[in-house]
Amino acid sequence: MASEIYECLSKIAGIISENKDFLTELDREIGDSDHGINLARGFSAVMEKVNPEDADIGATLKKSGMTLLSKVGGASGPLYGTAYMEAGKVLAGKTELDAEGLKSAFEAAIAGIQKRGKAVKGEKTMLDAIIPAYETYSQKLSDGADMITALEAACNSAREGVEYTKTIIATKGRASYLGERSIGHQDPGATSSTLMLEAVLDVLKGK
Repeated sequence: MASEIYECLSKIAGIISENKDFLTELDREIGDSDHGINLARGFSAVMEKVNPEDADIGATLKKSGMTLLSKVGGASGPLYGTAYMEAGKVLAGKTELDAEGLKSAFEAAIAGIQKRGKAVKGEKTMLDAIIPAYETYSQKLSDGADMITALEAACNSAREGVEYTKTIIATKGRASYLGERSIGHQDPGATSSTLMLEAVLDVLKGK
């Protein structure tokens, strides 16, 4: 499973690179016009740091988070860096990732983002995709679903969260300066975090 974590990061790096221009265009509408560019650079750096032979999942995630923190500018670097580092902490020493481990990592990542960004759901941020995804994932596990089935449902909730961000006013970050003019635009962070979840799902499904 440790090698799957490397594959997940590689898949994320690829999907962010493929969507770099799209994410940057979204950010041009309501932000600093650099979300896709910064994230692509950050994950390119991550892939230079991580090793498929590393058995410790937590250490790999922590290293990824530290790299994102140092290489990605704007708000997304500290937020994603913190998310990956916090997920790494709860998975420290783990060499296999099970459904409950993913849930714990999910929860830790959200807590890290909330603490770092001083944000809650409903403010037109990445949390509007990640929190519904986590809630759905947790509920599906409680209902007896396996990890992949739960994550599929979580990705659907994340996509719905992205759509939801189009309907609300931004109250955090650069986008908040636009006030009501931010309505109609989807949040770049919610979009990129959904892409990351979809990348993980693809790896776990063997795509």
